[in-house]
Amino acid sequence: MISLDNLTVSYGGWTLFDNISFLINPKDRIGLVGKNGAGKTTLLKLIVGEQQPTSGAVSKNGECTVGYLPQQMKVADTTTLVEETASAFKEVLALEAEIAALTREIAERTDYESPAYEALLHRLNDAQDHYHILGGETRDADIEKTLLGLGFKRSDFGRATSEFSGGWRMRIELAKLLLRRPSIFLLDEPTNHLDIESIQWLEEYLKSYNGAVLVISHDRAFLDNVTTRTVELSLGKIYDYKVPYSKYVVLRAERRAQQLAAYENQQRMIEKTEEFIEKFRYKPTKSNQVQSRIKQLERIERIEVDEEDAATLNIKFPPAPRSGQIVAEVKEAGMSFGAKHVFSGADFTIERGQKIALVGRNGEGKTTFARMLIGQLAPTEGSIRLGANVRVGYYAQNQDDLMEGEFTVYDTLDRVAVGDIRTRLRDILGAFLFRGEEVDKKVKVLSGGERSRLAMARLMLEPYNLLVLDEPTNHMDMRSKDILKRALQKYDGTVVVVSHDREFLDGIVDKVYEFRDGGVKEYLGGIYYFLEKRKLDSLRDVERKEAPAPAAAPKTEAPKLTYEQKKEQEKLLRKLRRAVESIETELAETERRIADYDARFAAATAYDEADYKAYDDLKAHYDHLMHEWEKASYELEITENG
Repeated sequence: MISLDNLTVSYGGWTLFDNISFLINPKDRIGLVGKNGAGKTTLLKLIVGEQQPTSGAVSKNGECTVGYLPQQMKVADTTTLVEETASAFKEVLALEAEIAALTREIAERTDYESPAYEALLHRLNDAQDHYHILGGETRDADIEKTLLGLGFKRSDFGRATSEFSGGWRMRIELAKLLLRRPSIFLLDEPTNHLDIESIQWLEEYLKSYNGAVLVISHDRAFLDNVTTRTVELSLGKIYDYKVPYSKYVVLRAERRAQQLAAYENQQRMIEKTEEFIEKFRYKPTKSNQVQSRIKQLERIERIEVDEEDAATLNIKFPPAPRSGQIVAEVKEAGMSFGAKHVFSGADFTIERGQKIALVGRNGEGKTTFARMLIGQLAPTEGSIRLGANVRVGYYAQNQDDLMEGEFTVYDTLDRVAVGDIRTRLRDILGAFLFRGEEVDKKVKVLSGGERSRLAMARLMLEPYNLLVLDEPTNHMDMRSKDILKRALQKYDGTVVVVSHDREFLDGIVDKVYEFRDGGVKEYLGGIYYFLEKRKLDSLRDVERKEAPAPAAAPKTEAPKLTYEQKKEQEKLLRKLRRAVESIETELAETERRIADYDARFAAATAYDEADYKAYDDLKAHYDHLMHEWEKASYELEITENG
């Protein structure tokens, strides 16, 4: 469908792509991955035709249409939401006008036997067929379904597009793109401005889409759920893996190990060859061999290995100063801005050491609550009171914009650092992937991801015991998200995080508060437990709307589950039971292997370092399994009793 043939892109003496080629087939689901700066967005622009390669070509077959969603875009401000979305159907609207004109002309003519009349009938038939193929009859229903799926409400349909924020405007462009139904979607970070429900809706849409999808995303769960093929850009070359992202990570590690071994072998060979040349350079009897070795070195294709960031392993937040057991007390808190009611009825306590996620659709109050928690906003209902000795560190969605553009990366940290920590600023910046001359860059020239990393590095300079993080991973690459996730897992303070990134939240949070329909609901468990329960709750909500209980039913009688609800609940219970049984089986096997080592060590006469390392790894794995078993058992118990 689309062929990229020997593409090279060079800037001066620097080559971004070096003779790369690959084919995009109909119905392909491709995740495009690589470090920031590897050229992912450039590759999309080459396919669209917004940029031209230095050499090589991009060719499409005649019927191929491309729908491109860039990271940044301009949206028209002159129409309503529905009118702007309907502009996706320009071709359909033109066909409607043509069909109406042809129908009028046919009705007015009387030369039924003439070739011209027959030609009109053929044109009308072709136009009606094309109209049907483009979904003309279901246009209004498709617009409604797409807008609702992306999180808009019916009450938004008549609002002017100028009233929507940047994130919602991006959704308008995404809606138009989906409704055009191109042969291939090129999506550059489509989940950045979506909430969890909208991301899941988009996943389902793309999985069942009849065309091809090429997507750049730093959302692992999204890539795993949508893609079946991963194309990596690295050092100007591409590596094509016919697997989704998680499997690609494993295969890439294997490829990198092979690459390193080949690199080391080549370096040894080069070193020996250079030693030979140096040793016999001035011996006439060896001149032929020396010249031969020199030519051999000139011909050799040097193996390059993509740099790994070893510094990412050591970053951590400073120890949290001790606070009171109650970090925040939220009593029937709510917020309204004038006539606009955001939420009410938030009633819970945040205790020391808890790690909590705030989730929900955009505009339901997550960021508002975060700002209320840190004291930027006062509740219009109820109260929010922080506990004793609570020191709050806040990361806002726009925190990267609040930094002074004329300061350098180093100055940004140096101006807020106090005491001995100032001697470690370069180490901290290095851990967030600012190295060498990069620390002297001005903030105004940094990319979105670099600004996010710098804002997070700045947050780590002072000892806080409550971190309130609002969408901390937007614009972060995979590596930076991993740094932050590991640091938060090790952090001994309290964390409240607003995020739509399921994979990032998994393993960090142990409680979820959902902001929905003007209220706040608590879920005791991790993010995937919340999503499972939410799916079941959504099904019950739908069933209640579609099949209300009979009026005569006694009030004391608990509502009975429908057949579909029972099926869904039984399916979930089976899944949870299998998970518990699987972990128990692995625990038993791990216990057996630990006992084998214990017996071997009791009879050993010499110390074997490899055996002790394997033993320690096994015990660490056992601890991890116990944690997973407790979590799975808890989820099963809650679901069985719920």
